[in-house]
Amino acid sequence: MAVVRCETVSEVCPGVGCFKAFNNRDVYFRDYNSGAEIMAFFTCGGCSGRRVYRLVKSLKKQGVDIVHLSSCMMNMDNYPECPHIESMKKTIKDNGIEIVEGTHH
Repeated sequence: MAVVRCETVSEVCPGVGCFKAFNNRDVYFRDYNSGAEIMAFFTCGGCSGRRVYRLVKSLKKQGVDIVHLSSCMMNMDNYPECPHIESMKKTIKDNGIEIVEGTHH
């Protein structure tokens, strides 16, 4: 499993909420068993989400089958709206990777 988050929000957020939710198997991570691992945690690369396009094939090769779009990307808790979320979701889905919309909010 991997988590992608907003490049802009990463300037003020160290990702603690995402990791805490995963470690405690809370909110969007509640269905994961104790053997589940976060294999990647990265930013989108900024608008237009260029890093997602570059990395999704690598994620697939490494066995990542689920990508969580972080809560900041899903415009939860008053983060800036992501103008490229739909195209990033399409890229991930087109590569056969399941998407979960959210992490800790």
